[in-house]
Amino acid sequence: MKGMENNPQEFHLAPGSYEEKFIRTGGHGGQNVNKVATAVQLRFFPRLSGLTDETQARLRLLAGTKLTDSGDILITANDYRTQEQNRQAARARLSELVRRAMKPPKRRKPTKPTYGSKLRRLEGKKRRSEIKSARRNPAD
Repeated sequence: MKGMENNPQEFHLAPGSYEEKFIRTGGHGGQNVNKVATAVQLRFFPRLSGLTDETQARLRLLAGTKLTDSGDILITANDYRTQEQNRQAARARLSELVRRAMKPPKRRKPTKPTYGSKLRRLEGKKRRSEIKSARRNPAD
């Protein structure tokens, strides 16, 4: 976990900050899906991960519907027929989510409209005004 905040590409799951549970799933696999629990539910505990408070806040925003009421992130992977492939897929999704949360958002630089854009806007308003005034009754 050391140095993780400085380098967003370097994220490793800390032991105890997650738990994996295998569940049965529908989909590919034929009769095998009724016997073997190949889908993975990865539950990530941001409080125990060692991430900064700002990163945890961004992670909660990015998680969306994956966020539970208790503040954990629940990722379910059932794309593949094997437990190991689903485990890797769930970890990859979590890793990508955390990497995005670790990257601070770009600050917006306030800009002013250019002189040319102001002239174009006013010209468009003038043209529109002329079109609408042409629609009026002469009695008005």
